[in-house]
Amino acid sequence: MRKPRLLLMAAAMLLTLTSGLVAITGNDRAEAAIGPVTWSDEFNGAAGTSIDGSKWKFDTGGSGWGNNELQYYTNSTRNVSHDGQGHLAITARRENPSNLQCHYGACQYTSGRILTADKFSQAYGRFEASIKIPKGQGIWPAFWMLGGGNWPTTGEIDIMENVGYEPNTVHGTVHGPGYSGGSGIGGGRTIGAPLGDAFHTYSVDWSPNLIVWYLDGSEYFRVTPANIRGNQWVYDHPFFMILNVAVGGNWPGNPNSSTTFPQTMLIDYVRVSAWTNDGPGTGNALRSSLSGRCVDIPAANPADAARLQMYDCNGSAAQQWSVNSDGTVRAMGKCMDAAAAGTANGTPIQLYTCNGTGAQRFTLTSAGDLVNTAANRCVDIVGRNTANGAQLQLWDCTGASNQKWTRS
Repeated sequence: MRKPRLLLMAAAMLLTLTSGLVAITGNDRAEAAIGPVTWSDEFNGAAGTSIDGSKWKFDTGGSGWGNNELQYYTNSTRNVSHDGQGHLAITARRENPSNLQCHYGACQYTSGRILTADKFSQAYGRFEASIKIPKGQGIWPAFWMLGGGNWPTTGEIDIMENVGYEPNTVHGTVHGPGYSGGSGIGGGRTIGAPLGDAFHTYSVDWSPNLIVWYLDGSEYFRVTPANIRGNQWVYDHPFFMILNVAVGGNWPGNPNSSTTFPQTMLIDYVRVSAWTNDGPGTGNALRSSLSGRCVDIPAANPADAARLQMYDCNGSAAQQWSVNSDGTVRAMGKCMDAAAAGTANGTPIQLYTCNGTGAQRFTLTSAGDLVNTAANRCVDIVGRNTANGAQLQLWDCTGASNQKWTRS
């Protein structure tokens, strides 16, 4: 959101995926890697009161924020306050009561922008908010995160953005060195009614080498280092959160005669949960949602290139897999591996001596997908075979039951 979003943003949005085109869904969100809530604000303050200063602070000013925006961000309760009904209201107004100056002269609009910088930041986990967004041409609400330091070197994760001329569409994007501003990498979902008609939940599940975006608990986009086009993956350190309503700018365009003011974004809650992993030596079965059988090393023989299979769950060492913070999935002292470092559909999944390559980097998502982050493909049961001996492969993530895994 803060980046110099040049007119190229429109081109970047060609990457946007509508719900009709997305092949990856995660409607049943298992809690595979998401731990307890670590931070939250339920916005239960009295009507007219300001933000909780122990959790948030204000950004103020009318510099255009790198995007030629028109608003002046204030710390006034006219722009940011509790509504007394369990919500925080961030309100954009067409006014300038104190002769505030913007980059283009006397400001035409005021609004609010709050952030947790210097108050709270976290690496990995679930970041979620329930929000009813504002509407109108030139209105640009956002829920997003920055990695601190110098942008874009330290990264940006946009959890929710909407522009008024696309009332039914949410965008999720990452920005980093070599893919910032209009070159950001993102996707989106379009629904059948304006997002501003109701509260919706907007969230990301972020784990090492994988970020997954959700609208109302349904996945619509994911990104791994394989998507960064040879540029640097910078999503391995703490980020802080930002909520704001911008007016005008390079991407949304400016308000016109159809835009009414004031426009208010209501936030019901913001919650952050921890990301967890088992750590070395704490093995559990990887059970298929398709067959109920477990990922197994044939004959309990940990030989290099042994093709992994599905078998009746029996609690043996051949079925005790640790999902580790370094991205490895280990059993019997060796690693799950994409054969020959393959990344294509159909690449066999095997056991191999741990070697630190991308072929051995996996993430078990909260939706139950086991994703090879080098290929950005899922561990899949070949042919949806439910029998003992069914083999595993890499395949495009589809959300189907033969790609869903639980720990037990």
